[in-house]
This record gives sequence, structure tokens and C-alpha cells, in this order.
Amino acid sequence: MKKILAIAVVMLAVKLTAIAQPPPPPSNPGGAGGGAAAAPLDGGLTLLLAAGAGLGAKYRMNRKQESAE
Repeated sequence: MKKILAIAVVMLAVKLTAIAQPPPPPSNPGGAGGGAAAAPLDGGLTLLLAAGAGLGAKYRMNRKQESAE
């Protein structure tokens, strides 16, 4: 139960820190060739970070079990 709660807290923390900010207003709204649009951080990056954290936790747990034997 503690493991599931810890994973849920990590995933929630990652999700809350990856909320995208709106792009800045263009520097020249009336002219052509305005500023480059900023790419928002989306759920893909959050899922990638959560998967990496889960994989690291799995490796750590396996090493802990191997050292106990």
C-alpha cells in the first residue's frame, strides 16, 4: 500500500510541475514574421518522467532484494 501511495504522489508531483504556461504575446502583432511560438509541455513529457521514475524504483527494489539474499 505504501508503494502505491508513493508512486501516486510522485506522479502527481510530476504532473503538477509540468503544467504548460501560455505563450508570450508576439513582439510585433501587426507585422509579418512574429516571434516563434513556444511549444507547451504536454502529457507526453509527464508520462516519460513518470515511467523513468517507475523504472528507477523497480531497479532499486530489485537491487535491495538481491542484497538481502
